[in-house]
Amino acid sequence: MEAEILLREIDAFCRVHTLAESTFGRLAVNDGKFVGRLKNGGKVTTSTVERVRAFMSKNVGADLTLALKSLNGKSDSERGLTNFRFYDNRQKYLMFVNTCSEKWVVADRVAAELEHIRPRPPALRVFDAGMGDGTVLARVMRAMHHQFEKYPFYIVGKEISLEDVRLTLEKMPDRFFEHPATVLAFTNLPYAEAPWLTPRDPVEIARVVWKEVALKGSTTAAFERQITELQGFLAENWRATASKKTGNPVYQRPVVLMLYREDCRFLLDGVLPRRGLAQADFDLVIASQPYRARASIGFKAKHVVTPLARALGPGGRLIGIHSHGEDPGLEIVRRVWPGEAPFQTGRQDLLREVRTQLGKDAHNFNLAPAADSKAFFRYDMHTLPGEIDQEAASIGTSTLLAAWNAAVYVAQIEDERLAAAMANSAYIEATRAVLREHGGLWFNDEAYVISRKRDLA
Repeated sequence: MEAEILLREIDAFCRVHTLAESTFGRLAVNDGKFVGRLKNGGKVTTSTVERVRAFMSKNVGADLTLALKSLNGKSDSERGLTNFRFYDNRQKYLMFVNTCSEKWVVADRVAAELEHIRPRPPALRVFDAGMGDGTVLARVMRAMHHQFEKYPFYIVGKEISLEDVRLTLEKMPDRFFEHPATVLAFTNLPYAEAPWLTPRDPVEIARVVWKEVALKGSTTAAFERQITELQGFLAENWRATASKKTGNPVYQRPVVLMLYREDCRFLLDGVLPRRGLAQADFDLVIASQPYRARASIGFKAKHVVTPLARALGPGGRLIGIHSHGEDPGLEIVRRVWPGEAPFQTGRQDLLREVRTQLGKDAHNFNLAPAADSKAFFRYDMHTLPGEIDQEAASIGTSTLLAAWNAAVYVAQIEDERLAAAMANSAYIEATRAVLREHGGLWFNDEAYVISRKRDLA
């Protein structure tokens, strides 16, 4: 049990400092294989545990550049390993996802919208505007099966990240087993094109990599094996680069990957999209955190929300979700950066701008914001029972690092400012104080719904 707890603390430390486990071992105990042996069940003495924890306590948030340079001849920064934009830093993202309940809570909020949709033949149509690791989509698909067990599903997911496409695919074998009549399409196209699986530029249309996979068999093991075999295709085609104009990730080549069960091909003939002829007309659009909080309201409305609203079919509903703040997470951030205000676009202002962008078509949509009681909801950071109550002697290093990571991830603090703030222990003390005051850590999200009217004028 002691080794398991120590491994969690080491993992958190390595994520925050962007360290390889071998590098951590060499820095902490002069043994590059230390963490690997610990994972394989190797024994560890009390003195070694104390030595490792003393290293983490002393260096939490410290700039380890000089130590790394002495080990490797040059620093991580010089090798380009830490030159990330914060919001796209993979390690920080995964640490947030694995330590907070946002994906679960968002999935429940999205699933609540299923009560209000009335699918039209030939299928229930859903668009996920940014799948992430697939947790939300998989949970929503389970809710869809529970409510619409006999309906064929047509689901399109947009995602630029190769890692996230892989993680999402890992969750799909059991979905194809439970709900055979499913068509699942993934694409890396931008928001204005992804719902239709077709680029606007004729040159890009000719470049689209369109791959259909008819899954054979009837077991999760068979589906999993065939999905795993797609790794080579993904590695070759699902590539991204940074835009020279914005710095945001963009695809190198447009891709559409479509999966369905071979034994349901006849049933799904009217559901399967055809290259260049795919329709949107979605019953449900999921837009959870589809834009950066600090992006302008004009950008959010014009390039993200309005195109997604236009992709709705009659009676279709778009549920948008973004961070709201005014929670302990933002309190941590403001104790380090007083006056920090990352969440400046509320649902009312955003929906007004969407109305403007829709122009003469706005009368075909319901754009009224819901009351606060329906719009706001919260999610929490996972902690052990009693870990942060007033009687706990101390809060573990891994918990403090996870809380700090979650707070600055949600607030989308840039790496440059993070490095400066983590040069001393003030940030960890601020995190500890907020957790103590509130007995835990939680965040507030804000939801809004746009629906297309059934009887269009």
